[in-house]
Amino acid sequence: MATAEQIKSLIRSYVSSDQEQFFTIALQVAAHEAMQGHGALAHDIRGMVDKVRREKGALVIKFPQDMRGLVLSEEPNIPKSALIIPPIIKNRIERIIHEYRQQQKLKTYGLSNRRKIMLIGPPGTGKTMTSKVLAHELRLPLYTIQVDRLVTKFMGETSAKLRQIFDLIQKEMGVYLFDEFDAIGGERSLDNDVGEMRRVLNSFLQFIEQDISDSIIIAATNSPKLLDRALYRRFDDVLYYKQPSFEERKCLIQNVLGTFLESQFSWKTVLTESNGLSHSEIDHACRDAIKYTILHDDQKVNSPLLRQMLNERQNAHINPRVR
Repeated sequence: MATAEQIKSLIRSYVSSDQEQFFTIALQVAAHEAMQGHGALAHDIRGMVDKVRREKGALVIKFPQDMRGLVLSEEPNIPKSALIIPPIIKNRIERIIHEYRQQQKLKTYGLSNRRKIMLIGPPGTGKTMTSKVLAHELRLPLYTIQVDRLVTKFMGETSAKLRQIFDLIQKEMGVYLFDEFDAIGGERSLDNDVGEMRRVLNSFLQFIEQDISDSIIIAATNSPKLLDRALYRRFDDVLYYKQPSFEERKCLIQNVLGTFLESQFSWKTVLTESNGLSHSEIDHACRDAIKYTILHDDQKVNSPLLRQMLNERQNAHINPRVR
């Protein structure tokens, strides 16, 4: 239940017609309830606030002018059952969710839940989807930091924006995804590094170490060899993603095609054709096949059609510059 101070603040903001302050306190109540393990109630409160804000044309968060476009917000609806990944990775994601929901119990023993996570793996292997699943399962909004827009040519500006982001992490509870993280997490000893980027990385190391918020912080990268070694010990968990296995590819195709899957399906040839493709590429190939089927008034996706779509994705690997 909301604290006495929160209830009084809600009444004061209502009486003074300070709508934005009322929303802010309501979201603080939602954060308090989430910490108590009342995830559904917290989600409902946030949903009501966001609905009113949208109806009134207000932003879900009032980002400072220089941060607009830097942080993208969404409320994903992807369940963990949609993740097609090895059991060992799925179990570790389950552990992150379980520890978050039981964080108060851990705190009574002086322990904290896992909430600073690094995701490493090739493009399209499920890193961004994992972030969306965590946000959905924990009933939290997902905030994606556009790292390419974070880095600027002006000395000190990137570190200043980074401080703003960590202030936001402290103020607004959510899942924060730093995508393409190697842009700011590069090894400080690299010969082509510049002093400004070393200062940015040092700032990030300092901010993440000092962060005591209840938000989930995720750093995702395709290039672990570029990362500074000091980063790894700042994260509670490091998950490694790979291209999907034989069985994972089959499960992914079945999930995406669903009722469009033809009963007489040549799995051996299709799975051979999909070898080496990422989760994302296989997903896109399946959806291309579904669209083709619908537009040609067919009922089902057959194996020759899907093989054709998969082959197009394979050819993109061979001739990446052909347009």
